[in-house]
Formats: sequence, structure tokens, C-alpha cells
Amino acid sequence: MKAVNKNDEDLENGMLEKDAEKSVRSNKVVTVHNKALLSGVAYCISSCSMILVNKYVLSSYDFNAGISLMLYQNFVSVVVVSILRLFGVISTEPLTWKLVKVWLPVNVIFVGMLITSMFSLKYINVAMVTVLKNVTNVITAVGEMYLFNKTHDNRVWTALFLMIISAISGGITDLSFHAIGYTWQIINCFLTASYSLTLRRVMDTAKQVTKSGNLDEFSMVLLNNTLSLPLGIFLILVFNEVDYLSRTPLLQLPTFWLVTTFSGFLGLAISFTSMWFLHQTSATTYSLVGSLNKIPLSVAGIFLFHVPTSLENSASIFFGLLAGVFFARAKMQEKSRS
Repeated sequence: MKAVNKNDEDLENGMLEKDAEKSVRSNKVVTVHNKALLSGVAYCISSCSMILVNKYVLSSYDFNAGISLMLYQNFVSVVVVSILRLFGVISTEPLTWKLVKVWLPVNVIFVGMLITSMFSLKYINVAMVTVLKNVTNVITAVGEMYLFNKTHDNRVWTALFLMIISAISGGITDLSFHAIGYTWQIINCFLTASYSLTLRRVMDTAKQVTKSGNLDEFSMVLLNNTLSLPLGIFLILVFNEVDYLSRTPLLQLPTFWLVTTFSGFLGLAISFTSMWFLHQTSATTYSLVGSLNKIPLSVAGIFLFHVPTSLENSASIFFGLLAGVFFARAKMQEKSRS
């Protein structure tokens, strides 16, 4: 109604209708771009920080309980969101049994994705992790073809081929190659692609079983992290991390708890900012920024953790990062043509 009243006043003042509409559109564009920029910067900072802090905890502290770290981070997220909801700062959808049943398959994949990421990050340097994550795009593209009958143009397939080449050459030239770490990372790529594909199928059904008919960022964060707690406890018992936790002196260090708690806040931040950024822009823009974000992350990972590298390995990493950017641009052009 405010927009209509404003246009009526402009017309009464002798302003042409087209000029009024142009003015309104330009104002809207400025507002959206500001929100998109803010959400994009927040997403980049939180995602980079999360990976670097996790790498620091797992490698620098030599912490050998990745599932427990994931569980604690998710617990921190649940506590923070619950406190914000209690004080009326945010509102979330109630966790009904119908919603839990619909969301449970997604959550199982979500937990597996987080845990395998922890396991791979323990053994592989940050730069190679970012390059190997490009394999996720290949798996997702193939999954879209078979599950959603989606076709891709030659540019997309070329970018995917370059990603595979960079991942293989990067692994061959990796001076700190670790077979266990690479195995966990490949599993992580399959789980990440499965999470993305499954989420598309489940999202609409999940919205139908909520009271408001919608699932906002905080509701999804609370849902994912709450459901991950019992599954995480079960996996800790299966992998016998309790014995390690009872023996490690790290749990007696206040600085260790400070860093891990900070990583929990970053986990919440990346969950919210990624969804916020996705809502403010589009999936293609999100993918492009995510690809560009890997470049400073890889450089920071090499220098901060003193990763031994060679010219061939550095070239493979840079080639893989450029292939990721090329893929995101190809996807954007593909979507604009469709």
C-alpha cells in the first residue's frame, strides 16, 4: 500500500508513471544488493573461519575425536538458538513428530557429511580439501540428470572434467598425501551431493507438515542440530571415542574449550549465513561465491599450517580452484539461457 500511495503522489506532481516505476525499481535494487553483499561477506568469513578453526583443533591440538567435536559444535548451536527463542529474539517451528519423520533421512546424511569432513580434515591440508570438494559438483550434476531429468550444456561438463583432472593431479603431486584422509574426503563428496539432492526432495514435504507452512533459517538449524545429538552420541559409542576422551589431557585445557566453543558458534554462523545468503541471491550466485571463497581459504591454509608443497601441487590446486569458478559461471549462464 505504501508503494501505491507513493506512486499516486508522484503522478499528482506531474511525474510520469514510467519514471516512478523506474525510481522504485532502482531503490529496490540498492536495498537487495546491500543485503546480498552483507550476507555474502558474512558467509565467506564464517565458512573460511570454520574450516581453519576445525583444522587447528584437529591437527594443531592433535584431537582424535572428530565425532565428539561435531557433537559439541551442534550442541552449542542448539543451546544458542534455544536461548534466542526463549527470549523472543527469534521464532522457530515446533519439532513435531511428523516433521522429525520427514527430516530424519536428511539429518542422517547431514551428520555423515559433518563427520567425514572432520575425519578428512584431520589428515589432508586445507588447500587439497577445497580442491577435492569439487568432486561434489560432479556427483551432484550426475544426480540431477538421473533424479530430476536435468540436462547440462558443454561448458558445465567441460568445467566438471577440469575439476576431475585437477583433483587427480593434485592428489598425485600432494607431498603430504594420506590415503585414509583422501578416502574420507571422497565419501564426504558423495554425502554432500546426496544431502543437496535429498534436501530438494524433502524441503517441500517438510514445509507441508509445519504449522506455518514454512521453514526459516533458524528452524532448519535447530532441526538439523537437535536431531544430530542422539545420532552423534550413538556414533561416539560405536567408534569408542569415550575411551579416548577419558584419557586425553586436552579436556583439561581452558584454551582448548575456548577454541572448540568458538567453533560451535562458527558452526551456527555458517548454517545461518549460508541459508541467508542463498535466500538473498540465488543458488548459482551462492555457488560462484563459494568457489571464489576457496581461493583465499586455500592460500590461508597453506601459510597458516606451513603445508609442504611443490610447484606441481600448487599449480594443480590453482587449476582446480579456477575450474570451480569456471563451473559456477557456466551454471549461471546455463540458468540464464533456460
